[in-house]
Amino acid sequence: MNLVVAGATGRTGSEVVAEACRRGHDVSGVARSADDVGDVRVSPAGELPDLLEDADALVDFTVPEASREHAARAADAGVPYVVGTTGFDDEGIADLREAGEATPVLKAANFARGVRALLEVVQAGVAALPDYDVELTETHHSGKRDAPSGTANTILDVVDDARDAALDRTYGREGEHERDDDEVGVHIRRAGNVRGEHEVLLAGNDEVLSLSHRAESRRVFAAGAVGQNPAAPTDPRLPFPCPRR
Repeated sequence: MNLVVAGATGRTGSEVVAEACRRGHDVSGVARSADDVGDVRVSPAGELPDLLEDADALVDFTVPEASREHAARAADAGVPYVVGTTGFDDEGIADLREAGEATPVLKAANFARGVRALLEVVQAGVAALPDYDVELTETHHSGKRDAPSGTANTILDVVDDARDAALDRTYGREGEHERDDDEVGVHIRRAGNVRGEHEVLLAGNDEVLSLSHRAESRRVFAAGAVGQNPAAPTDPRLPFPCPRR
């Protein structure tokens, strides 16, 4: 498969490049800074339309402003678009939906397999404990721009669905007031190089249930975006000799 990776020199984009190469795909990349990743040539972002002419898919982990343009480019070229960018506003989501009318678009706030399992468990836990308080804490590296994270917002949507109501999202607390029954507390931390941690706390009836996920490497996001393949090498130290294009 011929994959083009947008944001190929970024934190997650470079992991996508490495993972795709390990899977035996042909890979090329675009980025604002056109520094090659391993043996993979990374071109200036303006060359994306040319690269899409022979592409089977475009994988994008950048920022919302860039992703909106990438989605339009993929739609123009009729190339399937996989996007893990988070922090879209309503207009950005509308642009992705518009692109999806012309080409397949797969968007996820988190491609980790464990997070998909966490969402299912949160749905079941919140539904089974309808009168328990729910709190959410998420932690990411100090360079992450959007808060709450896209994964946190997805978890909150799952909580709302399980409660069949839109809970009041209370971001942190200060002052003096009691917790309302129809609120969900959201607590955000940004520090160091934390890849991503999410914890859902359910408390009531003199007991506490904690459901959590921690990403120990950005490779888990790349693996999900490229597609799970049990036969692929699992050692992240393995080289990724993609042909230079």
